[in-house]
Parts: sequence; structure tokens; C-alpha cells
Amino acid sequence: MIAKVKSMAVVGLDSFPVEVEVDISKGLPALNIVGLPDKAVEESKERVRSAIKNSNANFPTSRITVNLAPADLKKAGPAYDLAIALGILLASGQVAKESITKHDLFVGELALDGRLRHINGTLPIALGAKEKGYQNIYIPSVNGVEASLVEDIKIIPLDNLNELVLHLKEEKIIKPFHSTYTLQTESFVSDYDFCYIKGQEQAKRALEIAASGGHNILMSGPPGSGKTLLAKSFVTILPELDKKEILEVTKIFSVAGMLPPETPLISQRPFRNPHHTASNIAMVGGGAWPRPGEISLAHRGVLFLDEFPEFPRSVLEALRQPLEDGVVTVSRAQGTLTFPANFILLASQNPCPCGYLNDPQKQCLCTPTQIIRYQKRISGPLLDRIDLHIEVPRVGWEKLSKDDLEESSEGVRKRVNEARKVQAKRFNKSFKSKTNSDMTPQEIKNYCLLNKESMALLKSALTQFNLSARSYHKILKLARTIADLAKSEQIKTNHLAEALQYRPKENRY
Repeated sequence: MIAKVKSMAVVGLDSFPVEVEVDISKGLPALNIVGLPDKAVEESKERVRSAIKNSNANFPTSRITVNLAPADLKKAGPAYDLAIALGILLASGQVAKESITKHDLFVGELALDGRLRHINGTLPIALGAKEKGYQNIYIPSVNGVEASLVEDIKIIPLDNLNELVLHLKEEKIIKPFHSTYTLQTESFVSDYDFCYIKGQEQAKRALEIAASGGHNILMSGPPGSGKTLLAKSFVTILPELDKKEILEVTKIFSVAGMLPPETPLISQRPFRNPHHTASNIAMVGGGAWPRPGEISLAHRGVLFLDEFPEFPRSVLEALRQPLEDGVVTVSRAQGTLTFPANFILLASQNPCPCGYLNDPQKQCLCTPTQIIRYQKRISGPLLDRIDLHIEVPRVGWEKLSKDDLEESSEGVRKRVNEARKVQAKRFNKSFKSKTNSDMTPQEIKNYCLLNKESMALLKSALTQFNLSARSYHKILKLARTIADLAKSEQIKTNHLAEALQYRPKENRY
């Protein structure tokens, strides 16, 4: 007898329907799985056999063939266990085939005693099920809240295989899962705050501009000047995620298997801080079957690279395409996948190997050759993709010893939110742009108009500093953000002048 059960495969961040076909025929007892299964799917033989035996059901002593169609789509992970086990029960006549419909979907990993374990990628599966027209999705109960984020689809939570059998036999009906959990935006909760950062007014101003327009920023300064503290406080001034962004970020973390067990979704902007020994694959994504890397996990949030020049050259150069396009394409022999990677790059570095180049109080011990070699670890094309370059100098005793608190992150975030509202209104009909840093050349032409005086200033700067065409556009984007913070419809000369001062300066030693 042949039975067919619907399941779902997660490839990258998308999901695709999989039909689990089970055939029981005469022959020596065996269970074979075909259809490009990986090792985890192959091992489901033993999990399914034990789960069926321990769920008050009989495992057929015949030849069983399981086909996962389409056969040219690679199947990875243990989420097909539930569909395979149900297919065997249907094909062996222990459950009536009429008890399931073409609108039912089954996903879940089985334990040896028949319990259902947590699976990764539940949110993409639920979104794909809704898109493909499925009405009922049977999943482990621990994944119920995550799946319930998708509306207009019935979630049937399961604790074990025996529950499913009794439900399909209508002996013990399982009620659909109804969650009171809603998509709610939350501000970033942190022990860090701008009010505890003494001095560094210019750096805090630059971070406010970066948060308002989604611009990348590089901080340079001696050890202990506060670069890491500024970076960790940066997320506290970012605007809250909207509902669409929450689903985008949660989808990535769900596929990566990094959703916190106590929460079904990511409601705060991600802050990723990989160590400088991180590999290319860890940063960009990849593996035998590509998974999201750090730059995708930082989507709609912050990627903080401390000790920027210490990262391997190949890792830093891999950031070029994501910084420009907002996505990263990972190509492997099995196929090519595209992951979102629209993040704010926040990097910090010392000006030289010892860290004290141009420090007024401590002498630099590095030779010019060492300084040049250290600074050349970051290529010119990568530096050109960073909007704001700022110096973070040593903080003096007078500022450190002050008891008065500085302006809090909440006050700065209010200004950032106001600037973001202006941009949301500006780009409400745009498919790509959400912030000024995302503007296309056509949008720059429309929204970054300059008067004659500003044009003359920009022309002089381009000639004097030999700026590239990319730098020209980034200066205009930055000036547009500064104007938005000043609640000005026009980009004025002082806005442009401030934007120009954030371009990288020539090193002198």
C-alpha cells in the first residue's frame, strides 16, 4: 500500500513543500529512504522505528520505501520524522487515509519514546504553509507560539506521536493552539546608556547620525578611550523594530536555531559582536548546506567589529558586497542562496599597533613601516564604504571626575525616531529604501538638492580630497540625515560641512 503525507523543507530562509511517499511491499524487513536525504534524515529510520513501537502501534515487518519528493531537492534535518512515521501508519492501515486531507502539513522530530522535540525553522515553515494554501499544520507543541505568529492558519500542537494517532482516529481531539502572544516592539534593554559616557561629545553626535540614517561608522582611538562602551551603548539609541522587521529577524534566527527558548521571536534589534578570529564562513554564512552567518544575524541591527584591523583580510573583504547591496549571496556546489544582510557596521580600531599614535600624553613606539602595514590591513574600497570616520580621543580627568550624568539614551533615541519618521514618509513608496543610507542614485537626485553655495563647497572638497563617486553619494546621504535631525527640508551648507568632516583624514606621523 502507498500513503502520502505533506511536509515542508527549509532551504535558506525559504520553505518548499515536500511530499513524503511511503510504500509497504513484500520482501525482507527493511526501511529505505530516498530523495536526497542528509545524514540526519537517514538516521530517522531508527527514531521512527522506536517511536512507533513505543506509541502503542506496530512497526510493519515488511519492506518499507520512503520517497521524499521532489527528489532533486536536498532534504536536511530531523523535521521529516513525524511525516515519515505517519506515512508508515497510514500505509500499514493503522490509521485511516481519510483522516488527513491535502490541506494538512506535518513537521516534527521524534524522540525514541514518541515525544516530539523542538525543530528549527518553524516560522519559515508556517509562512510557507500559508503561502502554499495549507490550512492545518501539525507541529511540536514547543514550537506552537512561534508558528502562531502567522495568522490565518490552524496550529495543531503535539506532545507525542500517540496523541496524533488518537486525534486522527477522533478518539481524543486536540484543540488548535491559540496564543495570546502578539508582535510587540521593544526598546533594547541594556545596562549601558549614553548618560554614563563622560565626554566624547563628537563621537556621540556621530553615533546619533549613524542611528538616524542607518550609516556605517568607524571609530579610531587609543586603548581605553571608550570605543567599546560607545559601541555597546549604540543599540540603546536605535529605533524599535516594526512588525515586518520583527518577522524578518525572527525568521533568520529560527533557521539558524538561535531563537531563545523562552521567547518565540526577536523583538529587539540584534547586536552581533564576533571575535576577530571568526572565520569567513562564520561571518558570511555557509557550511555543507549554507546557513546564515554573523552578517545575516545582524540584519536590521548592528554588527560590531572590535579590533577591526585584526580580522583576517578575506573576512573583511567579504563585507564589501553586503555593505553595498544589503544582501549576501553564498554559492556552494549544492546551490546558491541569498540571505538578507542589511545592518549597520560599527567598527573600532587603534590608530597603530601600540595604540598611541598622535596621543598627546603617551608616546607612540611604532615605526612608520609598522604603522603603514597595520593601517593597510583595511583596504581602501572597504574604508570607502564606511560613512563616518571619527576620532575617539583620551578623556581627561576633568570630565571623568564629574558627578553629573550626561544626556541619556532615551533623549537621543527620541531625536533618532523623529528623523526616522521623516525618512519613512519620504520613502513610503520605495521598495528598497527605508533609511537615507539605502537611497538609490535616483532618490539621491530627488531628495539631496543643494544650493549654489553648497555645490561650490562640495566641488572644492571633491577636488581637494580626491573623493570617489561613492564618497560623493555617501556625503550627500549623510548631509540628508543631518538635515533631517535638524528638521530642515533643505540641505544647508552647515549640514554639508558637518558631513564632510566625517570623511577619513590623511594620517600624519
